[in-house]
Amino acid sequence: MTTHPDLARVSLGAIQRPVAVALDDVAGELGRIVAGDFPVIAAANEHLLQMKGKLFRPTLLLLSQQAADADEPRVVTLAAVVELIHLATLVHDDSVDHSALRRGMPTINALFSHQIAVIMGDYLYSRAIIELVNLGDLEALRVFARVTNEMTVGEMYQLEAHDRLAYSEVQYDQLIRAKTASLLSGACEVGALRGSATARAALARFGMHLGMAFQIADDLLDYTQPEHVTGKPFGLDLKEHKVTLPLIAALSRMTAAERSLVGRLMDTDAPSDDIVGEVIRVVERVGGLEYARRRALDRAQQAEAELDALAPSVARDALRDSITYAVERHS
Repeated sequence: MTTHPDLARVSLGAIQRPVAVALDDVAGELGRIVAGDFPVIAAANEHLLQMKGKLFRPTLLLLSQQAADADEPRVVTLAAVVELIHLATLVHDDSVDHSALRRGMPTINALFSHQIAVIMGDYLYSRAIIELVNLGDLEALRVFARVTNEMTVGEMYQLEAHDRLAYSEVQYDQLIRAKTASLLSGACEVGALRGSATARAALARFGMHLGMAFQIADDLLDYTQPEHVTGKPFGLDLKEHKVTLPLIAALSRMTAAERSLVGRLMDTDAPSDDIVGEVIRVVERVGGLEYARRRALDRAQQAEAELDALAPSVARDALRDSITYAVERHS
């Protein structure tokens, strides 16, 4: 990947500048699509729209549309749909994981109940589908239907990881490809639907590699960044017994005693901050964090290579900067 001292400091705001006007419209479109008369749905929607995040996926869709020079008059609605699908997965994931915080705010399951969280996730999915049907575009519906199915299967992959210490890098790649990268790939592909076949295929691959790099980097943050940066408690993945790439890479390099420590953490329902901190220090010492960083950079380089298929443009430059943001983000 291109290395430059300024790239590590690229901001999401700078990446979003070419599509800033459209992103403002996306926020309003989200409110229109999810509006519901039922009081609990209205209250949950209000909370969700406050925690909708940085609109990274809609940004990728809008930039892909520009970079592919695709004539897409419905791009704002499609960008809102991809954010709705993302929000639905977060609501369901938080309920499955019994998470209390998301982006520093209470989750739907914590604020209301797990039952309401499941129903709200379904509501968001169904509103997204209704909007796609109303657009009358079978191709966009086909892409997002495939993606939502892949994400659901990805969640199953995670739940089926019974022997945590035997969880492989191949299984991890399969999981993050389905759970995270598929939606970023779908966002880029849908943005380019009315562009050339070459641009559409390249942007779909770009989004897949970007999504893999993004998730590896996100998993690294759990080992390296405090709560005020990530919006969730430090070491939460370990506390929830999630095995991600830093730990997978470290396990084969650990002593028997260190592996026993990890096993003890995984066997404890509510591991203490002390044991979590100890495992994090071991993972760093044996090179697990550095290995994960290299893997993220490798995916980033593959994502960047796909952009060579596109004509030079401000949007293509912004997509290239989004790679650096995904890998180097600290806030």
